[in-house]
Amino acid sequence: MGSKNKKKTKLRWRILWAFTSVLFFSFLLTAVMFNVVIRLNLPDEHYYIAEQTVIGRASLILFVLVGIMFVVALFITYFLANSITRPIEKLGEFALSIGRGGFEANKFEFQDVEIENLNAALNKSVRQIKAYDNEQKDFFQNASHELRTPLMSIKCYAEGIVYDLMDPKQASETILEETDKLSELVTDLLYIAKIDNITTVYTTENVDLAAVIVKCAERQEAVADKKQISFEYNFDKIELECITELLSRAVDNLISNAVRYAASKITLSCHKYGQNVQIIVADDGNGIEPEILPHVFERFYKGKGGNTGIGLSIVKSIADQHKGWVTAENADTVGAKFTLTIPCKENINAV
Repeated sequence: MGSKNKKKTKLRWRILWAFTSVLFFSFLLTAVMFNVVIRLNLPDEHYYIAEQTVIGRASLILFVLVGIMFVVALFITYFLANSITRPIEKLGEFALSIGRGGFEANKFEFQDVEIENLNAALNKSVRQIKAYDNEQKDFFQNASHELRTPLMSIKCYAEGIVYDLMDPKQASETILEETDKLSELVTDLLYIAKIDNITTVYTTENVDLAAVIVKCAERQEAVADKKQISFEYNFDKIELECITELLSRAVDNLISNAVRYAASKITLSCHKYGQNVQIIVADDGNGIEPEILPHVFERFYKGKGGNTGIGLSIVKSIADQHKGWVTAENADTVGAKFTLTIPCKENINAV
């Protein structure tokens, strides 16, 4: 409570008070020492005579000079204090503008290296905030569009049932399908919002990477069996420190995507290359069209046969969380190959 009620003063006045106090007492001490030295080096009778003539005039001149120097020092200190506080005030105003939503970097130039470094850090932060803000705006615009599509479909078929325009059973099946799509879309939207939340804190743990991948494949077995798709495994023994929840979701999404396009087989691999670990999901389908390949990890971009356009973008976000990356390419023979690369823990800390 005491710190809240403590009287606050401007930095320039504190600097001015500190400098002038030091200078004043330095000049005063010089004048006093001058008189003390003269007094100690002259006999009493000589000091009395000198005091009336030379010493008196010299002391007067000295005190006048001290006064002039004090005034000059006062002005110099004032300008010095302003040169320190003005940049801080400018940066303070800039910080307030950021709080009001002004996400534009400033073009200030400062002579002091420390203040210039502070300004550079603020500009870097505001660029990151602006990019994050733009991503969020795009995200909500795209999300509202994607949510509107199944909702309109559900409404259309529901009205068809009400007004006896459609077969109730067929319309109900369509409504259930659209509801499932909507539920999956909402789940993906909530998940990607969680990943992108800059305040979310994750903990890492050591896992058997092969076991994680096999468990993800087992969750997709029911769908794969219906399409008569088999899994093949090619694993190295790897212990990886990672965010298990996120990594499992990334592998789930890659396998789910492969099941959608595979003809009969999906190959799952994990290997260590230098300081990185690679998880590879390859299918034997028709591969990815060249015009689609550069966009597969973009949010809400749906290729032929795509679902929500979010699954692969989640994989990219998870790779970013691990300071890694993910790539997509067509295999040399048939099908597509997705490679998720995660740096080892010591390499992550070095980034």
